[in-house]
Amino acid sequence: MPEGFPQLGEYKQAPLGGGTIGYHDTGDGPVLLFVHGLLVNGALWSKVVPLLADRYRCIVPDWPLGSHTIAMDPDADLSPPALAGLVEEFLTRLDLDDVVLVGNDTGGALAQMLAARNPDRLGMLVLTPCDAFRNWPAWWSKLLRPIGYSERAMKVIGTPLRLRAVQRLPFVYGWVVKRHPPADIVRGWIEPGLRDAGVRRDFGKAFRATRVKQTLEAARALPRFGKPALVVWQTERTFIYPVRHARRLAELLRAPLELVDDSYVYVPEDRPERLAELIAIHAR
Repeated sequence: MPEGFPQLGEYKQAPLGGGTIGYHDTGDGPVLLFVHGLLVNGALWSKVVPLLADRYRCIVPDWPLGSHTIAMDPDADLSPPALAGLVEEFLTRLDLDDVVLVGNDTGGALAQMLAARNPDRLGMLVLTPCDAFRNWPAWWSKLLRPIGYSERAMKVIGTPLRLRAVQRLPFVYGWVVKRHPPADIVRGWIEPGLRDAGVRRDFGKAFRATRVKQTLEAARALPRFGKPALVVWQTERTFIYPVRHARRLAELLRAPLELVDDSYVYVPEDRPERLAELIAIHAR
């Protein structure tokens, strides 16, 4: 079992067309499927899942975004549209329907793409602070995209991330999480890519393939989603993901917008109780 996954339930694996996705599965009831962003894994949701597993079946995959422990096939397409297709394939493989899809950061952009492309297996969309519109990837990370072309550069630049002081720097995790997670959680985000060249390869594929047209096309299709939705957004560090984007997403989805204070981008880590409460209120 991967490191840093407290209270996320039984660990399983789902073989898909491009490789194997590891995931945790716990609880019973309506299905919540969680989609994290780049350079984190399912442990991002480790404070939220225990608050919901008494009412929902919580499925928490490790998506191939740089902190997964099972590298995908070398020829796997990991462009964002293909990753959205991977989420769809995962739903089909597990025969999941009427799913509440919960996305954060990069995962929120992928969730938008899936909702725009084929929402048949979705029952509701929940977007927490995430990439959207022309902010894809987030403006501050665009300068880092060339790193995605060099597996060696990724390892050289990534090695200092083992230091807690480096982890807290703005361009690492300092701007996205207000309350720095426990060491085992962050170690689980950093070590897979340092240990496995295949994981670094997967990250590079996904990161360098981001294109603004992908989120713009998804946004144009969101009004046709036609199912319940919820937008939950932070009120701090909004220069990363502006509140105006949250308002626009809520308008396109005809969804309520809930603003959460005392949190940065990683609302599941900073305000898990409030996020779980909002999901339980709206995902009935």
